[in-house]
Amino acid sequence: MDKTPVYQSLLQAARSLLTTETDPIANAANASALLFNTLPGLNWAGFYILREGTLVLGPFQGKPACMRIAIGKGVCGRAAQQQKTLVVKDVHAFPGHIACDAASNSEIVVPIIKDGKLWGVLDIDSPLTARFDETDRQFLEEFALLFAKSSAL
Repeated sequence: MDKTPVYQSLLQAARSLLTTETDPIANAANASALLFNTLPGLNWAGFYILREGTLVLGPFQGKPACMRIAIGKGVCGRAAQQQKTLVVKDVHAFPGHIACDAASNSEIVVPIIKDGKLWGVLDIDSPLTARFDETDRQFLEEFALLFAKSSAL
């Protein structure tokens, strides 16, 4: 299945939604809702915000989640530490994976960076194994860049 049309529509909606507001919490709330309700096969979509060296739970859609994640721990902490997107086809095979929702089987985490500074991460989980691929990485990095440019981080 070609995901490109879904992502093109998502980015168009995100441009309309995010570029009219600069507050990062308001934008993260709408961004997580947009992702969760647009992309098929998700069970969680949201943000962790870097606060005093720890990733703290921000706006999200899905079941309750881990409140704090140490830099370098789990997929989110590792993506933040490396400041690069991580695509994990099977979270159960990822060393040190933090299981906030036992139903999650795959994950993608995209760092949110503005002016060379890490603000937090966009975390998206799926109950499907191998749900995320290079197409997801490419478009979600573009989504994260739009979020960062639109928000006063």
